Amino acid sequence: MNTYRTIVGMVALGALCVSGACSRESQSDATTTAADTNAAVTDRTAELQRERDEAMRDLQERINEIEQDYSEASAEVATGAREATAGLREELKEDMTNVKGAVAALGSTTPENWWDRHEEAIEGTADDIEADVRRIAGNILPARRDAATGTAGENIDTAPFASRRDRFVAELRARVEAMENALEKVNARGTRETELEDTRARVKKLGEDVDRLASASADDWWELSKNRVTEYVDRVEASVDRLDDDKPRQQ
Repeated sequence: MNTYRTIVGMVALGALCVSGACSRESQSDATTTAADTNAAVTDRTAELQRERDEAMRDLQERINEIEQDYSEASAEVATGAREATAGLREELKEDMTNVKGAVAALGSTTPENWWDRHEEAIEGTADDIEADVRRIAGNILPARRDAATGTAGENIDTAPFASRRDRFVAELRARVEAMENALEKVNARGTRETELEDTRARVKKLGEDVDRLASASADDWWELSKNRVTEYVDRVEASVDRLDDDKPRQQ
């Protein structure tokens, strides 16, 4: 009997040891998995930050180059070697100040403040375009109420970000439609036709931006913010080139 009890005890002890070892291995595996996950998240966060830093350096380099080109082109205009309208000079001067501010603001943009800044920037663009449309076409009919309030109903996402996004998109789409309708009735020739087509293109671009925004998520904050500022830099650079490309005055 003693021998039997000894054998049973040894078997039970062995089972406990095996059970304890399995438990320790399971805990070790869980700890390792968590550590690997945390390391992967840390690495990805660091990679994204490097990408943002690189994008900021590229944009700042472009701003420096544009400033130099603008200074040279403005000097030629001042001496009479080039000719540019007063409107173009004033608009470009304002843009040079604003685009530098936009790049600087991008550097301090975060997931917490990006939407407020994005919304403000797009509204500012819409206001500028709308002012040009009024100058060309006269009064703009008010946006349709059903379009501006079309975010209520069963197909609308009620999540905080999505709800705010949908309201903003609906309001802008109504404004874009009103501007398109106003310009549709305008006929022009010569330089006024060029201005008309340019304004129509700007309205179309705003509509496309709004359409893309309709499917955006909060996780897209950096790409949306970076692309908006980059497109602004592109536009200012093109304006500087146009200033420099104006024909010399006739002697």
